[in-house]
Amino acid sequence: MIVTLFRSRLNPDVLEDYAPMAKRMSELAQTIPGYISHKGFVAEDGERVTVVEFETESALREWSLHAEHAQAKRRGIESFFSNYRVQVCNVIRDRAWTATSKRDTP
Repeated sequence: MIVTLFRSRLNPDVLEDYAPMAKRMSELAQTIPGYISHKGFVAEDGERVTVVEFETESALREWSLHAEHAQAKRRGIESFFSNYRVQVCNVIRDRAWTATSKRDTP
């Protein structure tokens, strides 16, 4: 699995224009074969972090090179972001646990 961390800060007063573009990119990413998931967070200090998971590096590359995504990235640089950082990571270990409710146990 490939995990991408996209960290950014928005310029003041762009949220109204940024939100529809971000929604479209969210919908579009999900159409890429090998897409697993993505989720965004906003910290108290205004930093935004999106965690994106793809099955393979080639799937991530397809997303990165998608024409509409490339256009959105250019627009981000030109008007939306005061700064951003992209970190692409290979998952070395993946472990999960989910608690069951007491009603679920026999």
